Amino acid sequence: MTIDILTIFTEMFDSVLNASILGRARQAGLIEIEATDIRPFSASKHKNTDDYPFGGGAGMLMMAQPIADCMKAVCEKRGVPCLSNLEPHESAGVRRIYLSPRGVKLTQKLAQELSKEDHLILLCGHYEGVDQRALDKYIDLEVSIGDYVLTGGELGAMVLADCVARLIPGVLGSEESPQDESFSDAGLLEYPQYTRPREFEGMAVPDVLLNGDHAKIAAWRREQAIAVTLERRPDLLKTATLTEKEKRMLTVFDDRTL
Repeated sequence: MTIDILTIFTEMFDSVLNASILGRARQAGLIEIEATDIRPFSASKHKNTDDYPFGGGAGMLMMAQPIADCMKAVCEKRGVPCLSNLEPHESAGVRRIYLSPRGVKLTQKLAQELSKEDHLILLCGHYEGVDQRALDKYIDLEVSIGDYVLTGGELGAMVLADCVARLIPGVLGSEESPQDESFSDAGLLEYPQYTRPREFEGMAVPDVLLNGDHAKIAAWRREQAIAVTLERRPDLLKTATLTEKEKRMLTVFDDRTL
């Protein structure tokens, strides 16, 4: 997969893209991520990328022209179409995404969908946002990482890139890792996990994890995942994949039932 990030603060991505799992995945050639500076594409004498919004209002707005020309250059470099609203057979496996608090919320399901694309182009807004015309012509999807507002889209782009990249085969050490995590296909939060030593400050590892019986361990983990989800995010249980026995089991943990 290739991820291109359009931003006016490319330096923000240096440490994130070169460290930990993302850094190793890039070195191994499993994923290519590049941040491109929007500023050099500005037609303005001073290479500014913002201006006052028509109709007044607080703050500045990112102009359409630098974004459009940056998008065109990146798409030409990669050999992919740059316009939105294309038919699926014309999209060439590329999704153009704007990080925005008014976008659809980033979920594990959406991340899984995006991980199947060949190419993502992430646009980072700043100031009070982006000229709507740039979004209408060059963006397929607006994505929000949560119900709050940041100073710019850069942090959101980092979150999305990391979330998607770890779902690409080979990026994580174990192919089973993403399947057991919170918000996985089962729709549950992750079960508690333990490592050495067996006892720490008077707290012992549950015996079931020490007996080597993998069937009992799997059953315990599943039970714990349901219990944790019920306690912390009961809303997830409405859409979680549960057996009839597990639905009845919920009454053991709490008076609430599905």
